[in-house]
Parts: sequence; structure tokens; C-alpha cells
Amino acid sequence: MKTTFNNFYFFLSKKMEKYGVSLMRIALAIIYIWFGVLKILGMSPAGDLVEKTVFWIRPEFFIPILGIFEVFIGIGLLIRKLIPKTIMLLLLHMTATLFPFFILKSSCFEVFPYEPTLVGQYIIKNLVLVAGALVIAGKYNEDYYVEMNLKKEQEKFAANTQTHNHQILNE
Repeated sequence: MKTTFNNFYFFLSKKMEKYGVSLMRIALAIIYIWFGVLKILGMSPAGDLVEKTVFWIRPEFFIPILGIFEVFIGIGLLIRKLIPKTIMLLLLHMTATLFPFFILKSSCFEVFPYEPTLVGQYIIKNLVLVAGALVIAGKYNEDYYVEMNLKKEQEKFAANTQTHNHQILNE
């Protein structure tokens, strides 16, 4: 039984090593697109929180714009070339989601800092989104440098081959 479990875990971990970051990108994209569309349609349960946090901007204007921004982040997570810029926008957005902790402390905690309200829990869960974004950024960065090094090696090989062929022709 233990061997079967270990074999299954090994199999699963190998698959997650291969597909985990892509699944994280897709999951974050779904969350961002879904929550963004809810804001655009005026159906977001976070609408009141946004309205109270960014009280100096008219909510009927700001909340749909925020929703469009979130949809763009979601789409950007699905387009490989846009990942670096998208991750930066996502991290900026996540920083802004912490504002209620400072502006609306009583809405976020029954007892600060030990007993978060449902709103506080909603904000705290964003730490998982940030962690996922950082994992994606790290993987994208690693892939980018592997591609760049491969490209340099290919260029070096092509240059050496060309020089070698030129030398053979001149002999």
C-alpha cells in the first residue's frame, strides 16, 4: 500500500512539475477574468468594499474600469509574451487590495489582528494570488534565460560553423 501511494505521489509530482505553473497561470487568469467581469456588470460582492476604499472616485465610473483592468490582467496571464508586464500589473493591483486594512480596519477585523471579518479573509486570501504570481514570474524568468542562452549557443555554433566552412574553402 505504501509503495503504491509513493508511486502515485511520484507520478503526480512529476506531472505537476511539468504542468503546475501553466495550471497556476490558467487558474489566476480565470479568477481575474471572472472577478473583472462581475465588476463590469455591477455584480461584484466586492463593489461596496471598493466604493468605501476609493471613496474619492465615483464608483459607477471606477468599479467598471477596475473590472476592465482585471480582465486585461487575466488575458495577459494567458499570453506568454505579456507575462512579465502582466505580473507587474497584478502585483500593483494586489498591493492596492491591501488598502482596506489601513483605511477600513473595522471592516476587516473584529479584533485586530487576530480575528478577520469575512472582508478581511477575502483580502488575506490574496496572499495566495501573490505567491502564485511570483511562482509564474520565476518560471517565466527561468524559461526566458534558458531560451536566451540556447539562442546564444545556436548563434555561436552557426558563427563557428561558418568560420570553419570558410577556412575549409580557403585551403
